[in-house]
Amino acid sequence: MHQADAHTEAAADAVPADGAGTEDTLELRLTEELLALLGPERASPGAPPDASALVGSPGDWSPVTTPAGVFQLVPVELARDLAVVSRWMNDPAVAAFWELAGPESVTADHLRAQLEGDGRSVPCLGVLGGRPMSYWEIYRADLDPLARHYPARPHDTGIHLLIGGVANRGRGIGSVLLRAVSGLVLDNRPLCARVVAEPDLRNTPSVSAFLSAGFRFCAEVELPDKRAALMIRDRAHRDHL
Repeated sequence: MHQADAHTEAAADAVPADGAGTEDTLELRLTEELLALLGPERASPGAPPDASALVGSPGDWSPVTTPAGVFQLVPVELARDLAVVSRWMNDPAVAAFWELAGPESVTADHLRAQLEGDGRSVPCLGVLGGRPMSYWEIYRADLDPLARHYPARPHDTGIHLLIGGVANRGRGIGSVLLRAVSGLVLDNRPLCARVVAEPDLRNTPSVSAFLSAGFRFCAEVELPDKRAALMIRDRAHRDHL
């Protein structure tokens, strides 16, 4: 399954655009040993999955004022949000990249895998001016299969995005929100030095939105289900891009 704007499951022949092909790539598995190394983010053995242990608590991140209005992330609740997320997934423009069109059960399975998983990915609604209008996944890129295919660094945090509604597309809102959300990640995850994304190269508006939001293009990555643009926003450069 592949998802739009940025998703996982990469192929092994990605070469960074800057030629840094000798940089070690971390292939990380979420073992108890790894969790022990995460220090304050450690999850207790046998404890229920706790998203805050790995990616923080996006629902506790303060709303931000953007040129498009006040924006905040609200963690998905399956019973409350399934219908709207499923409707967005069935929009042909979205389905072409996320490949989650179909009955609500398709979207439910996708959401449930995260909500009942180990906490490395948190699905959220993006609420702008009090109205849900986008879907986000905040995930630990260094603990994701993607980490096998780019020079991952500890605490790299990935984002996936879809804009749910034709009226909100093509007006620069995507760039505004990508800048806001990547800023929220960097503000609330002090150990994270980079926000990572991998939009489908065919999705030119998405790639352009990431560039306008302060991300840099690093490489083309051949994934099993798409050829992606590896995009990175660096904490060190956030005030300059």
